Amino acid sequence: MSKGCTHIAGIADVTPSALGCEECLKSGSRWLHLRICRTCGHVGCCDDSPNKHATAHFHATGHPVIEGYDPPEGWGWCYVDEVLFDLSKRKTPHNGPIPRYD
Repeated sequence: MSKGCTHIAGIADVTPSALGCEECLKSGSRWLHLRICRTCGHVGCCDDSPNKHATAHFHATGHPVIEGYDPPEGWGWCYVDEVLFDLSKRKTPHNGPIPRYD
């Protein structure tokens, strides 16, 4: 990491919008891992998932920072600055069990 995130000061403690990827739950799609927006709490699926809803949320809203959320992984990613950083002391807790697919 040669540069830092210029958006760290804007990271909020958020309430998760859903127990899994909000859009995938509505459409019946599957995801691999979850990300949570640290601006508004939107829960979306990762870029290895078919629908990439977390990145789509960034493009739609401009909210810059996500957290690895499934399980809470302790890292953050800034889409704008393209930097990974430590959130291990500020992890967002789950608000219930995360649905799993067999």
